This record gives sequence, C-alpha cells and structure tokens, in this order.
Amino acid sequence: MRITDLLKSESIALGAQPKDKNDAIALLTDLMEKGGNLSDKAQYEKDVLAREASGTTGLGDGIATPHAKSAGVKEPGLAAMTVPAGMDFEAMDQKPSRLFFEIAAPATEADVHLEVLSKLATMIMDPDFKEALIAAKSKEEFLSLIDAKEDGKFEAAKDSAPVAAEADAKEAAPETSAAPAKITKKILAVTACPTGIAHTFMAAESLEQHAKKRGIPFKAETNGSGGAKNILTAEEIRDAACIIVAADKNVEMARFDGKPVIQTKVANGINKADELLDEALAGTAPIYHHAGGAAKAEESAADDESITRQIYKHLMNGVSHMLPFVIGGGILIALAFLLDTFDPANPGNFGSNLWYAKTFMDIGGISFGFMLPVLAGFIAMSIADRPGLAVGFVGGALASSSGAGFLGALIAGFVAGYVVNALKKVFADLPHSLEGIKPVLLYPLLGVFLVGVIMIFVINPPVAGINNWMIETLKGMDTSSRILIGALMGGMMAVDMGGPVNKAAYVVGTGMLVSGEYGIMAAVMAGGMVPPIAIALATTFFKSRFTEQQRKSGVVNYIMGLSFITEGAIPFAAADPLRVIPSCVIGSATAGGLSMFFDCTLRAPHGGIFVVPTIGNPLLYLVAIFAGAVLSALCLGVVKKKVAE
Repeated sequence: MRITDLLKSESIALGAQPKDKNDAIALLTDLMEKGGNLSDKAQYEKDVLAREASGTTGLGDGIATPHAKSAGVKEPGLAAMTVPAGMDFEAMDQKPSRLFFEIAAPATEADVHLEVLSKLATMIMDPDFKEALIAAKSKEEFLSLIDAKEDGKFEAAKDSAPVAAEADAKEAAPETSAAPAKITKKILAVTACPTGIAHTFMAAESLEQHAKKRGIPFKAETNGSGGAKNILTAEEIRDAACIIVAADKNVEMARFDGKPVIQTKVANGINKADELLDEALAGTAPIYHHAGGAAKAEESAADDESITRQIYKHLMNGVSHMLPFVIGGGILIALAFLLDTFDPANPGNFGSNLWYAKTFMDIGGISFGFMLPVLAGFIAMSIADRPGLAVGFVGGALASSSGAGFLGALIAGFVAGYVVNALKKVFADLPHSLEGIKPVLLYPLLGVFLVGVIMIFVINPPVAGINNWMIETLKGMDTSSRILIGALMGGMMAVDMGGPVNKAAYVVGTGMLVSGEYGIMAAVMAGGMVPPIAIALATTFFKSRFTEQQRKSGVVNYIMGLSFITEGAIPFAAADPLRVIPSCVIGSATAGGLSMFFDCTLRAPHGGIFVVPTIGNPLLYLVAIFAGAVLSALCLGVVKKKVAE
C-alpha cells in the first residue's frame, strides 16, 4: 500500500484560509468525508477534537497532523490542506502552521495502514519536501511529489537546496574550531504517543535525522498503534550511552534499570531533538532505577507537573480502572431489582426472591464489591508503580469493611502509594544482591502492614464517622436542600463535559452508590444526558443558528445523549463556549434538581435510557431530563446568533 492509496484527489485542498483551529479541523474532516473514508462524520470529528484536547497536533515547523482512531472511520484515509499564509494551530513552537495532513484510522485491530502513515510522518520532516508540497500549484503536482518522495526520486528545487544545506550545516556543526570527538557509543530512544499514528514516528525520525547529521550512532524504537517496532535489544541497551524516552504513554521501563535515561514528552522528540541529544552526550542524564517498579528517573524541570495535576492523574487512574466493575456490577444489581417480586413479609430480601433475580444480584454484588479495593489499588499503583497495587488493594478493602466507604478508599490509595515510595527510599541503599527481595518481600510485607495499621487506627474511624454523617444528613435533608444538591451535581456535569469538573461530579455519584445513597447518581446521570440532547433539539428546531454541517452532526447527539455520552456536545461547546456551556449548565442543573425533587433513584452508574426502567420513579425521571434539555435548547435558540450559509 502506498501513501497515495490513502490520499485521494478529492481530499486535498490547496491555498485554504481557515479562520481558526476548529475551522481547520472542520475543513479537513469535510475533505476526509469527500474521500469516502467516514461512516460517521460527527463521531470522527468529535474524536479528532478529543485527541486535540489532550495535546496539540500542531507539531511545529509549519506542520500539523490532526488525527484520530475512531469508530466513525470505515476505512483508513488521509486529507491534506495547504495554508501558504499560515494560521495559528497552537503549534508547539508557537509558529503558524502551513501544511496539514489529517489522518483517519478505523477503531479496529486491522493496522495494515499504519506503516504507510508512519512513512508519511517521517517524509514530511524533510524541510525541502515540506516546502515543495506547500508550493504545489495543483492536486496532481501535490500527489506526484508524494509519489516521487516515496520512490526516493524527490529532488529539491535548486534555489532552495543551498538554503537547506546551509541550515543543515549550521545545525550539524557546533561553533568551535576543534573537530568534534568521534562518538562510539550508541544513543537509543523510545518514542510513543497515545494514538501511535503520527507523533510516534515523527519523533523517531526527527531524533534519527539530527543524530545522523552529527555523526551520532542512534536507534529508535517506536511504540505505535500497531505495537512496538525496531525493538531495542538487551545487548544494545547494555552498551548504550543513554536512552531517550520521548513518550506520552507508559512504555516498558524495567529493561533500562541502571542506565542513564532522559524522560520527556513525545513533542520534544520532534522539536527539541538537538537539545535531547546534547543532554544525552553530556553524561548528565539521571540513572534510572526500576527495582521491580521503583521510582522513575527524574524528569527535567520543564516537564514537571503541578501537585494538583499529579493528584488528578492518580485519582483518574483509579477511577478508570474502577468503572468497569461499578458499571457491570451496578447494572446487574439494578436488573435484579427490576426482575424481582417484592415480598412485604421480607422487604430486606428484595432483589433476591426469585432465583434469576438472585443470580443477577450475586454476580453484580461480587463485581460491585471490587470497586473500592480496585480504586485504591490503582491510585497507589499510579503513584508507586507495581509495588503499590497490592498495598492499595488491602487499604481499599479495609476502608470498605470498616464503613469508611468511597472517601476512605480514596485516601487509602494515596496513603498506600506514598508509603511504598517512602519504603523505596528507606531501602535504596541495600546491597545490589538484595534488590530482588524488595518487590516480592519488603514492599508488600511492610507496605501492607503499615497501611493496615494506618487505616485501622488513624483513617477509618474518623472517615467512617464522616461518611455516616454525610449519608444521614442527605437522608434527613428537606426537599429544598436535596434539590439544591441535585442541581449542583447536574450542573457540574455540563461545565466541561468530560473534564475534571464533570469527572468530580461523576465520582461523587458513584461513591454515594456504595453508601446506599442513590439519588445523587440519578441527578448526575440526568445532568450528563442533557447537553447532547439539548444540542440535538436546538439544531432541529433552531436551524438558523447552526451551519449545515452542525445541523447534520447534531442529529447524532440524540443517540449520544440518550446513551449518557455527554462528550457528544463538546464540538459545539468548543466552537461557541460562551453561549453553549452556560445554556447547557442551566438545563443540566434543572434536570438534576428535578430528579431530586421527584425522588428518583439510580443504582447503576451508567446506561442512559437503557436503565431507566430500573430507576425509582422512571416516568418522572424522563420528565426531568426532557425539561432540562428543552430549557437548554431554548436558551441556545435565544443566545446564539443566526449564521450565514
């Protein structure tokens, strides 16, 4: 397969003039659709914007590669656009972007196209080739340049060759009269990004090209979507001068134990290749100590994260691993109540009276019971790597058994992680011959004991008291107070639609399920369903406020909203945040407040319309969601301006 097999003439636009970043992505997605690559344009564009939200694909040096692996893609493809005047795409080097390649990859295991995409990613790192594409006068010339480059027959225009050669010479030669010493030891690298489509290969190519110009022996392993390629061997690692890990996702680090390692962002591999090579050659890179999951090498100060960001990452690591247990178990428990018959003589057995209801209840209960240990275990693992998992698991189980609940398990995860990190420092000076007993004996034995003592005697008593007080307070609240809480939780779900505020509300809702408080979860789900439904209603009934493209994609939000996928509203919020977000918050808060007013309860933490039959007062719950969505849609109809077609 060749690059031009993925890039059709219909998917190329030369001399475009997008207004802003979102407009550029919209234009590229239109081109992708014209090439026949998409089955769900709205879904693909949503996934591209979601990828962009995690980190800009404006790579610098005038290049941008927005991309996504999406269920909205039916076959892999490329779309290309030149913007000779340049535009602000939030590039990593803050310079205007002039050459765009949008990449569409299907969300399947079939990764045959990835080799082609990686080849393109490395080709456009050639500055002469990049400039030739930007200067192309026709689509045919654009495609012929790509074919020539792929066949190794591309030649730079004569007037640009000296400039490029001079720049290369300046970049390759340090400003010194002395000849550089010959470098014999190889520098290794591992590059990886979350999607593994473009940045992974571009970082590897950039590092390799800069190393080649400077005569540095070099090899890069790429951890792309299709798996690791060009894998570093044990012998190469042993003999390496330094290893550069330019990655935005976890890579296998144990093999680098005892070696100088530089850990940085994948973007720095693209834009700061020379600085990384200089650091690798200087011999100042920190020695990486793994010890079965010990501390990572220290990152440079430029890459340090704030304490708040670190805490959020650790928490989300626990929550993301916890949710499958909660969702699977919660929905099975809800089905047990839906299918069972109520026995007035034995009300406490409701959900387990009939054998098939009891089956659902037993399986769901086991799954649900893992919620708190898994939450604490994976928070601890995020902090302390693998040795933290078992210690956090035990801490979460102790929180669960003592009545400390969700809050106790959350604290247990952080305590376990930092206790294990402290133990690593305590045992850092043990003889190397005893390294093997740390992860299998010292960390689990002392970690479990210390966290157990801390949880039993320090954390659980006050937290269990606080937890019980909160539950009793919620149950004893008058109607107006419960409505206020429901409105707050519902409104939070629409503030950033999948971001930290949304996640905070969702975590509170799922946490309350463990404690037997089901009203907050109902308010949270109602609030989360409103934004996409409101967008769909607004694009249906206030068509003049939306472009034709938005009206088409708006219909999909009916399905996303009913399925409790709040993120369906993100493209609309990103395009007009000052009008869309407040309108959605108003409707979501209304839905959450009404859900509490109607005394709706939800035992499942997900499911949308599909679990409504299991909800307490299901018809009134639908009324709450409908009222919130209609109110948000009306607000959008009032505050949004008419658009010119």
